Amino acid sequence: MNTEVATFAGGCFWCMVEPFDQRPGIKEVLSGYTGGDIPHPTYEQVCTNTTGHLEAVQITFDSTIMSYEELVQLFWQQIDPTDPGGQFHDRGESYQTAIFYHHEEQKEIAERSKRELGESGRFNKPIATSIRPAKPFYLAEEGHQDYYKKQASHYRLYKKGSGRDDFIKKNWHEEKKQVDLKKELTPTQYHVTQENGTEQPYQNEYWDNEEEGIYVDVISGEVLFSSKDKFDAQCGWPSFTKPVDDYQLVEESDTTHGMVRTEVRSKKADSHLGHVFNDGPPEAGGLRYCMNSAAMRFIPKDKMEDEGYKAYLHLLE
Repeated sequence: MNTEVATFAGGCFWCMVEPFDQRPGIKEVLSGYTGGDIPHPTYEQVCTNTTGHLEAVQITFDSTIMSYEELVQLFWQQIDPTDPGGQFHDRGESYQTAIFYHHEEQKEIAERSKRELGESGRFNKPIATSIRPAKPFYLAEEGHQDYYKKQASHYRLYKKGSGRDDFIKKNWHEEKKQVDLKKELTPTQYHVTQENGTEQPYQNEYWDNEEEGIYVDVISGEVLFSSKDKFDAQCGWPSFTKPVDDYQLVEESDTTHGMVRTEVRSKKADSHLGHVFNDGPPEAGGLRYCMNSAAMRFIPKDKMEDEGYKAYLHLLE
């Protein structure tokens, strides 16, 4: 294991923990303040925009599993890098974006990544995110740590209401044209993922699959579930107690067919996956993620490295 530290400022630190927290190789994500000269500042002091500090997250990671370059790419996808005055409705110096490098290799990676983003044509304004040498990082108050877990409802409302969620979806999610998907997917896969369809129980590919491996989004390839969390719910569809990463899923209210249910969609591809219910095993949290086989692709454990999923092998240990 090769443990390193990365520090990113991306506006409100509440919204910068979740995207990194459950990724492979991530050991810890802390919210705090850095970039200023006043030692041990408080949240109230930083919010005055007079201390020089930025709200930031400090990430401890295993670089043999998750590279710094991958972290930088993930960082860009959480922010508006063209905004020099803050992020979304949070304005002022403390909400500016920055990458704080801890050594020269991190500096080179960050600068190259910033240059490539600017040259990509994704945005029609200059990249405003600064790249600075790391300074002392001061932990934020306990109430700000893991806010997305402690205050989940308020966190979701805030992320949506601030404009961050819509910006990310508009500017960072790669949307495939429907005509392309019709060529790439089987009729059943298309019906399920794009038309909110449901397969027949006991007549789908993975409902009784007991092999070790992972289940990924059939369109985006994002990892959704592990065989470790699969169980026989006696319903005829593949069921899981939890996803690999909550961040890859979106839950929405579904009132079709005269029922009130919670739909589960993939965040990156915006595919319909299935529904989540509260009748799962109590000892595993009580949830049942009832998925459609057609929305997923199963990758056996012995094929994961060849298909680029080596970083997820730890899920099956």
